Amino acid sequence: MDEATRFFRNRTITIALATLGILAVNLVAGGYLQFNVSKAVSDMPNGIVWMFSNFIPSKGSLEKLPIILRQLLTTVMISIAASCISAILAIVLAVIGSESVGLKKPVPFIVRTIASVFRNIPTVAWALILLFSFKQSEFTGFLALFLTGFGYLTRCFLETIDEVSAGAVEALRATGASYGQLIAQAVIPLTATAVLSWVLYMIETNVRDATLIGILTGTGIGFVFDMYYKSFRYDAAALVIVCIVLVVIALELTSNLIRRMIL
Repeated sequence: MDEATRFFRNRTITIALATLGILAVNLVAGGYLQFNVSKAVSDMPNGIVWMFSNFIPSKGSLEKLPIILRQLLTTVMISIAASCISAILAIVLAVIGSESVGLKKPVPFIVRTIASVFRNIPTVAWALILLFSFKQSEFTGFLALFLTGFGYLTRCFLETIDEVSAGAVEALRATGASYGQLIAQAVIPLTATAVLSWVLYMIETNVRDATLIGILTGTGIGFVFDMYYKSFRYDAAALVIVCIVLVVIALELTSNLIRRMIL
């Protein structure tokens, strides 16, 4: 058996074993949860019929549009503020914690540890933790988005600075450049595009997360959706979802346009 045949045979066996493993895990999980696949499939047509009968915007729900748009604007502004402020602090922490231009050890290790801790705690968990101190308020939602974004952006900025600016930093150091000149002439120009791209991505992510956070904190578009849904105003709740989807799509198109302009 030649080398090529052995390679493709081993890869086929690996894929088959991985597929069987995934199926086995799903079967075990389904059995533990007592999930009935046949019942779920048979109930799906009824669910689709109910959704198109009740969960669609109606003429009466349009009267709620000003309230929905006002709360949606609040949610978007909070998301943008949380993303931008977290980006400012994250870039400062990333610079001092970078392997190429950062401070001496153990600062890089401490910075990466902080970023990992903040990044790996979900936004919902942050909201639940902060609710004990700040209660249900817009500030609670802002802090939850800020803390998660801070950890995520710090880690992204660290990787960006270490990868992009290493060569330029070494060249400037060879010429006797000061620390400030390294930052101004190497780090900022070479990482500005990537940093802006990450910030735009964070804004998109925070707008999506802010809806769920609003349900917990009783603010913004999430609270409006929860209020209409629990009061059986499914048509108004559907209008909320439509508005959220349109805003998210508009933000994504805008960020893609900005990325194309700066690249």
